[in-house]
Amino acid sequence: MKYFFLAFPIVFCLSLDSSSQELLTLENAVSTALEKSYSIKVVQSREAIAHNDNTRGNAGMLPVVSGTALQNFTHNSINQSFFNNIREPLVQSGIDNRNNNAGVTMVWTLYDGMGMFAAADRLKEFEKLGKTNVQIAIQNTVSQVANAYYEIIRQKQRLKALQNALDISATRQELAKANYEVGTTSKSEYLAAQVDYNQDQAAVLAQQQVIQNANVNLNALLFRDFETKFAVMDTIVFRNDLSLADLKQKLTENPNLLAAAQSRTLAKINEKEVKSTKYPQVDLVTGYNYTSFNNEAGFGAQKGQSRVLNYGVRLNVPIYDGYNQRRREQNAKVNTIITEYQEADLKNQLLSALERTYNSYQNSLQLFGFEEKNLKIARQNVDLAFERYKFGNSTAIEFREAQRNAVATESRMIEAAFNVKLAEIELLRLSSSIVSEVK
Repeated sequence: MKYFFLAFPIVFCLSLDSSSQELLTLENAVSTALEKSYSIKVVQSREAIAHNDNTRGNAGMLPVVSGTALQNFTHNSINQSFFNNIREPLVQSGIDNRNNNAGVTMVWTLYDGMGMFAAADRLKEFEKLGKTNVQIAIQNTVSQVANAYYEIIRQKQRLKALQNALDISATRQELAKANYEVGTTSKSEYLAAQVDYNQDQAAVLAQQQVIQNANVNLNALLFRDFETKFAVMDTIVFRNDLSLADLKQKLTENPNLLAAAQSRTLAKINEKEVKSTKYPQVDLVTGYNYTSFNNEAGFGAQKGQSRVLNYGVRLNVPIYDGYNQRRREQNAKVNTIITEYQEADLKNQLLSALERTYNSYQNSLQLFGFEEKNLKIARQNVDLAFERYKFGNSTAIEFREAQRNAVATESRMIEAAFNVKLAEIELLRLSSSIVSEVK
């Protein structure tokens, strides 16, 4: 019995039967995840809030105008007597009075130590940070979906290898049974063939369970029913031309690094905002007030109106606050230094991760080529061992060992191809190229 296997330096392919199920491509899987991901929706909503907050009014550059209106009614009864009877007692009831008041006030800050301009810069930077966080969420989602997608392919390739081994074990069992029935082999050898066949069958069943769990994981990332059936591509396509120098150049575009730089910028802006509070604040204050009344009492003015326009400049000068201003400025400077440390540390971590992942990528490429050659030899060995066993020139133990070596070699090559792809995906994520190049 012969194996049929196709392998190239870049394309690793095992045929899988997917005709009975809908084919889910990686592009479709990524598109679905990006559309339905709750984490992406959350950061997009926060970005929308940051965009709405980025206004001149929120920065304090525009005047604040407020209006008030009041209408007051009173119902009075009066019973008054006067000293020395200078006049007749005043007795009245059912007296209705009405007072109306309406006004508009405006406060416009003309100068606050440039704090309003710092606030405007802060709001702009927060909006940029919101967009960067969206990019981080998108790239992480694409990476997770790609890893889960190729995990299914890996597990199905393992299943194919185990099924090939099971087919050989079935043929060996039939041959052992026929030889036992004609008396050319012992019953123990026939039973050993049955045991090996059952063992291979159990391995196939266990691998099918692994595939089911891998399908559940991908369905969870796509936010659909966990039992949804689908087929995936049967090929792991990986690149062997990634350059460490090019990846390092693109590392500056990593959104996590951009977010760290934006946090540092926000810290510097906060320094300016804190510093601005030690300077005087100048406000333009103006207002207009209208008042009217209607008095039904028999004394005093009966009706009246007044209109008042006021305007002026208000100066607020901070004099002493228990040295809290100095404390706030010092803390703001320290916070800026912290963000600089964090940015430098993150850059170092990303460079380290890039180096490690690239080393894994190169090593996996070499292992794939090595195991590809080994598999050809191992399969030839299985064919020769089976022919020798069939004609009684080798023992069942020797044949079983050759079969195990072939399965182990194929498993190692599957792992190597999968590891190359995982490393490629991570390198593209670190270099901020995953959205455009993952496929």
